[in-house]
Amino acid sequence: MNLVWGVLESVRDILPIAGTILLFQLWVIRRPIPNVPRLMRGLFCVIVGMALFLEGLEVALFPLGDLMAAQLTGPQFIPAHGAVMMDYLWVYLFAASLGFATTLAEPSLIAVALKAQEISGGAIHAWGLRLAVSLGVAFGISLGTYRIVSGGELFVFILLGYLVVLFQTFFAPSLIIGLAYDSGGVTTSTVTVPLVTALGLGLARSVPGRDVLLDGFGLIAFASLFPIMTVLGYAQIATWFSRIRG
Repeated sequence: MNLVWGVLESVRDILPIAGTILLFQLWVIRRPIPNVPRLMRGLFCVIVGMALFLEGLEVALFPLGDLMAAQLTGPQFIPAHGAVMMDYLWVYLFAASLGFATTLAEPSLIAVALKAQEISGGAIHAWGLRLAVSLGVAFGISLGTYRIVSGGELFVFILLGYLVVLFQTFFAPSLIIGLAYDSGGVTTSTVTVPLVTALGLGLARSVPGRDVLLDGFGLIAFASLFPIMTVLGYAQIATWFSRIRG
């Protein structure tokens, strides 16, 4: 029954998109829609796929994030006394590993990296870009989990991060600036967002004194910000090496 409701909700979400396309195709462009049977099959696949994906989030990914956060903050991992940084070391390592692995497999990042390599004529390497973005997400999510554990203000971390990005922008090659800013956006897609959100909510539930609504969200902001830094840094280091070789 949950899957049926998921299909109905997917239909509700897809209708505005399909309606907009039909409106412009028939009333503005004034041309018939080509390959209508194939289009209908595609819409059907999108609706079913969205329903299955959302059902998977509810059944597996969100509970798994809660479970992992609860286990990593349990007494077998958290000592009775010590510093906040060392107490939750396994949490930070898990967050970094999760961020790196999910981002490296992110379909939207793969697509952007391949296009960047193609358009730049090989000056930008797809694997180098993917690794730079993945390292940025890994560091960002790890720092975001530290913010949840320590209770720090979200706006302070984000503001300081964007100041660093602004400083880097002045010295980065102009070729990479737009791509670096886009790289921060492509990390927040179908693979990364559900797992990172589940981790943040689960961690906020497990750490004493944290509010799920206030502290559980915000990891996605870190996942979007720090890849910009690493891609800009990747371009600056690559430029520096090319000058040395030249």
